[in-house]
Amino acid sequence: MSQNKQAHCSGPITRRGFLEAGSLLTGSLGVCDILRGRAAAAGTSSASRHEDTAVILIWLLGGPSHMETYDLKPDAPAEYRGALNPIATNVPGIELCEMLPHHARVADKFSIIRSITHEDSQHAQGSVRFLSGRHTPSVDPISEYPTLGPIISKMRERRNNGVPNYVASSIRAYGDGSAYLGESALPFVVAGNPGAPSFSLPNLTVSEELRGRMDDRIALLKEFDKFRSDTDANASMASLDTFNQRALSLITSENARKAFDLKLESDATRDRYGRHEWGQRALLARRLVEAGCSFVRMDMNSPNVPGTDDKRIHSNWDIHAINGDLYYDLGVRLPPFDRAVAALIEDIYQRGLDRKVMLIVAGEFGRTPRITVQKGTKSGAMQPGRDHWPGAMSVLVSGGGARMGQIIGSTTDKGEYPKDNRLDPNDLLATVYRFMGIDQDYAFLNRSGRPMPILPFGKPIAELA
Repeated sequence: MSQNKQAHCSGPITRRGFLEAGSLLTGSLGVCDILRGRAAAAGTSSASRHEDTAVILIWLLGGPSHMETYDLKPDAPAEYRGALNPIATNVPGIELCEMLPHHARVADKFSIIRSITHEDSQHAQGSVRFLSGRHTPSVDPISEYPTLGPIISKMRERRNNGVPNYVASSIRAYGDGSAYLGESALPFVVAGNPGAPSFSLPNLTVSEELRGRMDDRIALLKEFDKFRSDTDANASMASLDTFNQRALSLITSENARKAFDLKLESDATRDRYGRHEWGQRALLARRLVEAGCSFVRMDMNSPNVPGTDDKRIHSNWDIHAINGDLYYDLGVRLPPFDRAVAALIEDIYQRGLDRKVMLIVAGEFGRTPRITVQKGTKSGAMQPGRDHWPGAMSVLVSGGGARMGQIIGSTTDKGEYPKDNRLDPNDLLATVYRFMGIDQDYAFLNRSGRPMPILPFGKPIAELA
């Protein structure tokens, strides 16, 4: 298009005017480019009975200790059992860590899987293994295989209800990624604390001045796209109208603006989750799936652990003896974690979302059952701690229309390996895909043109049917 004005359809168009329109409609999100990329793959839609299902993943990067959270061993030798004690819950026979009292009051609304095991003890490899179902020899923090969120995003790409299909608190978790599914399968990112007074989403923000000009710009863009479609012999540009409409729907959607606006929640609800980054992220996750988002990943790994400004506290769950005492670290992070997760579980059930939404709380592996003296990576001091351990881990699952209030599998007396009902991360992934109505055998082409099934193996967990 030249710099000169041209008469077309509803009036004169300038190159600058068209570029402004395109910027208004797509610049803030980059959504049109994302949607065009998604058109390269056909994808599949879920069966109608699964269309409204959603998954929330609370991701605990670094690997939380199963021995200090969901699988305590009070009768084990001291160097295994640690310093924390179990407490009873509202389900007879289920005990959890004493620092999880809010969990204990809603134990009838979740299940704990104690017998998941795998072989990858490095963070990136463990995350790839847990989130994609595949082993990788690479320690690259970006997965060479598509992981859970991007796969759901790709399989639901034709779904358009005014909110993003995949939202996360970071573009990728460590060892996460979309790989050969492309950038279009990556999430809409909500960084920082969504409950902070200064929080805003520039990606969904349109100023009043621009909003007042929106109708004219929309009309202009539609006319231009119609012109391009009419002149394209192969009709390859005909889909631009759809892309632009979907991009526009995210920018102007009342549903999206409301879903991201925590001010619409009562003070009592926000207090119940905790007025900190982890709590408000959990609340936002509930709002998003309620509004129609298919997959939400919220990381509870922020640089500033709620409740402290102590720089010795490690920023994720990779708690060896990193900055001081293992139990000092846990004593700071477990209370806000406990409050946020329990409030989310309670909310899911109180709002009747438990058949529609599946909540998963997990990291990439557990921690060594035996406590050993380790060197802190920041302090340099020798302190008791636990190392990486994929041999056993605990995963919390809530909702999904499954029976709750159960313990699935068990570990040996010292928490080292599964004792019964040995499960693989792929079995959990197969459970998620079944719940979402996604065929785990569906294959995408990798960058070499080789068909790659979503999961190479794995069976849905019978207790969560």
